[in-house]
Amino acid sequence: MEKIYEEDFDKLVLQAEHPVVIDFYADWCGPCQALAPVLEELERENDDFAFYRVNVEECHELAVKYKVFTLPTVVFFRNGRAVAQSIGLKPPDELQKILNGI
Repeated sequence: MEKIYEEDFDKLVLQAEHPVVIDFYADWCGPCQALAPVLEELERENDDFAFYRVNVEECHELAVKYKVFTLPTVVFFRNGRAVAQSIGLKPPDELQKILNGI
C-alpha cells in the first residue's frame, strides 16, 4: 500500500473516480502493524478500490478531520466522501463485508 500525505489527499482520495480505502496508522502501533498485511491482501483481491496509508503523526490534520481517535482506523471513501469506518484490528472477512457494501 502506498503511503500518502496531506498534499496528495485531495487528488488521490477526494477526487478519485473509484472507491478508496485509507489506513490511518502509526509506526509504534502494534495492531496497525498486524492490520497492514490484512489490508495488503484485500488490496490484491479488490482491484476496483485504491488503498493508501496515512501516518497520523505526520498528517495530524487529516486524522483530526476524519475523527481518527483510535488506531488503527480504516476510512472508506466513495465519491469524495467518507462512507464507512472501521476502528481497531478487524478480521479480513469483516473488512471485506464493508468493501462489498460500498
